[in-house]
Amino acid sequence: ALLMVLTRCISASDAREAVDWQTLIGIGASFALGKALAKSGAAKLLAEIVVGQLGGLGPVAVLAGVYLVTLVITELISNNAAAAVVFPLAVATAAELGVSPRPFVIAVMFAASCAFATPIGYQTHMMVWGPGGYRFADFLRVGIPLNLLIWVVVVALAPFFWPF
Repeated sequence: ALLMVLTRCISASDAREAVDWQTLIGIGASFALGKALAKSGAAKLLAEIVVGQLGGLGPVAVLAGVYLVTLVITELISNNAAAAVVFPLAVATAAELGVSPRPFVIAVMFAASCAFATPIGYQTHMMVWGPGGYRFADFLRVGIPLNLLIWVVVVALAPFFWPF
């Protein structure tokens, strides 16, 4: 942006007017929310509940649960915060099951990168949300089926390429 102003591609006043402050505030707030979820233990508690419920069904079911928890969290906070919150839990879960942590780490990696269902979960979504004239429901309509498709593919293929 500074280079554009310096090369006179855009005036300084036009550049200031083009800043979407609501988006910038939302991005900043998502980092705070991520920190709050991590420090309060809410994200960990949710993940422990899912793992506790699915542990008897085997590692693939637990893998699906860890993916789902990561996916839900990444839709609400930044992908980096979601991965940071769930990663240690995923590794500990694999150790508790006595299996390799690799498929769990891969699942967290993919799930944290798949914030398609809300404009809140990823910065570029927030940047296009207002200027593009999108509604929250537009993200849900396209994002939920895409999230479900990738969830099934990752849970099916991660143990194939990175065995338990």
